[in-house]
Amino acid sequence: MIFRSEEGKRKMKILVGFLLLISAILVRGQRQTGFISIDCGSILNFNYEDTDTGISYAPDGAFIETGINRNISSEYAYPKNPNLPLPLSDLRSFAQGDKNCYTLEPAVGAGGLNLIRASFLYGNYDGKNKLPEFDLYVDVNLWFTVKFRNASEIVTTEIVTIAIRDTINICLVNKGLGTPFISALELRPLNGSIYGTEFGTNASLVLFERLDIGKTNGTGRYEDDIYDRIWSSYISSSWDPISTSLAVNNYENGYRVPSEVIMTAARPQNGSEALDLKWNTTDSSSEFYVYMYFAEVEQLGRNQSRKFNITWNGTPLFGPFVPRYLYTNVVSNSKALVGEEHQISIRRTEDSTHPPILNAVEIYMVRKKTELPTYAGDADAIEDVKRAYQIIKNWAGDPCGPKNFSWEGLKCSNNASSPPRIISLNLTSSKLSGTIASSISKLSLLESFISYSKYLNCRDLSNNNLTGPMPEFLENLKFLQLLNLKGNQLSGVVPKALVERSKDGSLILSVDSRNLCRSGLCKKKKKIVIPIVASLASAAVILTILIIALKLRRKKKSEAEIAKKTGRALAIKKSQYNYTEVVEITNNFEKEIGKGGFGVVYHGYMKDGTQVAVKMLSPTSSQGPREFQTEAELLMRIHHRNLASFVGYCDEDDKLALIYEYMPNGNLKEYLKAQSSQLSWIMRLRIAIDAAQGLEYLHHGCKPAIVHRDVKTANILLGENLDAKIADFGLSKVFTSDNDTQVETTVMGTAGYLDPEYYRSQKLNEKSDVFSFGVVLLELITGQPAIIRGDERIHIIHWVSSELEEGDITNVVDRKLQDNFALYSVSRALEVAMACTASNSEDRATMSYVLTELKQCLEIEISRDRESTPAPAQKLHFHSYSSTPELSSIYTDSMNMDSVTAPIAR
Repeated sequence: MIFRSEEGKRKMKILVGFLLLISAILVRGQRQTGFISIDCGSILNFNYEDTDTGISYAPDGAFIETGINRNISSEYAYPKNPNLPLPLSDLRSFAQGDKNCYTLEPAVGAGGLNLIRASFLYGNYDGKNKLPEFDLYVDVNLWFTVKFRNASEIVTTEIVTIAIRDTINICLVNKGLGTPFISALELRPLNGSIYGTEFGTNASLVLFERLDIGKTNGTGRYEDDIYDRIWSSYISSSWDPISTSLAVNNYENGYRVPSEVIMTAARPQNGSEALDLKWNTTDSSSEFYVYMYFAEVEQLGRNQSRKFNITWNGTPLFGPFVPRYLYTNVVSNSKALVGEEHQISIRRTEDSTHPPILNAVEIYMVRKKTELPTYAGDADAIEDVKRAYQIIKNWAGDPCGPKNFSWEGLKCSNNASSPPRIISLNLTSSKLSGTIASSISKLSLLESFISYSKYLNCRDLSNNNLTGPMPEFLENLKFLQLLNLKGNQLSGVVPKALVERSKDGSLILSVDSRNLCRSGLCKKKKKIVIPIVASLASAAVILTILIIALKLRRKKKSEAEIAKKTGRALAIKKSQYNYTEVVEITNNFEKEIGKGGFGVVYHGYMKDGTQVAVKMLSPTSSQGPREFQTEAELLMRIHHRNLASFVGYCDEDDKLALIYEYMPNGNLKEYLKAQSSQLSWIMRLRIAIDAAQGLEYLHHGCKPAIVHRDVKTANILLGENLDAKIADFGLSKVFTSDNDTQVETTVMGTAGYLDPEYYRSQKLNEKSDVFSFGVVLLELITGQPAIIRGDERIHIIHWVSSELEEGDITNVVDRKLQDNFALYSVSRALEVAMACTASNSEDRATMSYVLTELKQCLEIEISRDRESTPAPAQKLHFHSYSSTPELSSIYTDSMNMDSVTAPIAR
């Protein structure tokens, strides 16, 4: 088409202009590929292009389900603040919930490097004029603590991070210091070859400073910067700015510094001086990476040169370095710069004719990723559950993290060395409908669909509107301990495996019997089964009563005969109390503080106000009057500060009681369960030393020697200051003379702590106690119980041995110690524990040796404490043991005997 008239030419100009505009829009759109630009708090469907940057912004409704939209106060907004960027005029506030998260989907997906920027302007939006403080997280790791100096301050923070998964969660966490909010959130994909190559996936980089050297105005951001970095102009009073009008090549490296940034630079006014960059932090462990950009902007003559060295705190970093004319070079440190005070100095070399220059610099602080995201299989499964039931809860971000901020209704495992797993799910009264979702079966470590109401008042899938049959896949949840499906409309037969587990006590099953039955015969024989079961139950009760009465009668007769034959009776009257006095001491057995194989332990007060523990023999106890007499007689003749002190006894008809000193912190087993996070390595060593001193006294201080025979964490009591004392001497054996080395006797003890050699041979010696103490010491080191319950039950010795095959002892040390220990101290204690638990008793250490070694371990730890602040433990390789004892025959058939003190079936 040819335009010959003036009107035609005018139309041609309009058409060309329109085509150029369309082309510019298309190019701009292509250059913004991968950008996520969110105006937080913007009204629904309000998409716009920022006139200053040309960036297209969208409201945040598609990225988050919680929070409310608010506008900043008019005194901080346009037109009173004409330079305010449009995205900062409104915000989204989160008054509900401790954790609220935006979910972003980077274009590159998992493994991609991204720059994320968050902006905040309080602007007294809530009319309270009270500046909040809150935390910002990327996925499960802390990014930044947001705080303000005044209501008009714009706080902006940037982070460079590698996406762990296809989505990135940006979470605002309420610290109780004001309501979290956010004004703008932006994500920019980066070239994967820059920044993150130094720190990998184990850390992120938080922007500390980004400077355009030599320029006095402008931001240098998009469109000139394809990554939309914001560059702040900077020039020192002792520097001279220099620049070029020629194009500088900045495309041959991935950093792509914008032209308007790299075309300017600065040099020292005094050519012999250095260009210095200084910054400080308050944390001496802070780590930094510095990226310096150089391009020669002056054309030097043949005999001229610009050459310089770069140092950090006086230590050589790079050089000599010669910047290339009109070509960008990037220099960065390969190892982090650590410390509170930092000074980068750029100084000319002696043979340089020109002073040094610097065009631009970026300084980033390392933010280590100390927490792991939820195990991917569990995260996907719970997302499927959320979609299947359209659950309306604040379920956003990572299901289990950050730590202590898991989704409502979830309980997660916390192991620093492995991803958190979902172990409990509580969806009671959540308006669920339909069948039980198959995705629940993918939560393979689920321990309970309810956490027992006695403890957490949870009820799982109860009180919903679930219909259909109970699915067979529930049988696959091997770790399930509690299942509550009451209050639903389920029907049919309960899967057989669940019924069997309910019968053997491994699963607490709660269902509506009116709709669900526990047998395939329920429907056909319901009327017949109920009377038969009732009759059988009645008969069983009567039979049980008769058997118990018979046994008690025989037991009393045999014990009377034994007492008559031995002629031994407790005769120390000053320690004897009648039953009426025991009732007064315990205030009619008001407060129960423990329970064991002997019976129940009660708290009490003597007449002088001294607190005591009163252990009453139960008629059904596995221990009888013989053990009672043994313990009482022993306690009357042995005295040591690490043995539980004996106060008195009661022996009146069938009322038998022992009265001990009261130990306010209970036994070590329960204390480890409840308070292990507060037990430092020094405290654990002191407990071990106290217990070792008690045993050493029994073995070598008593004449003749005494073997305790039931050393375990439940029999180590803790005083007010966590001083430890060995208790419960009912199974103790006294050697008839000092010349005896071993005694043949009935095998007695507790599964998990029992010496395998003693179990096989029935021959007892002091090394049996040493073995048991070794197990106790392993529990103190690892935080694990004697028998570890998982996919398969495994003894702690086997578990430690298998972990040590990798040669790194930190694999077995209790994570709750948080690396706060001297590694050599722990290593030496572990050596002692393994020496105690050798297969052959002859190869085991003596308690005297154990005590000496543990005291050395304590000295090492105390010295470390005095000399420096705790430092993270370094890896130490540990040799494997070839003489791990064979334990399976002792405990595989006695898995419920953790707290049983009785003869062990052989």
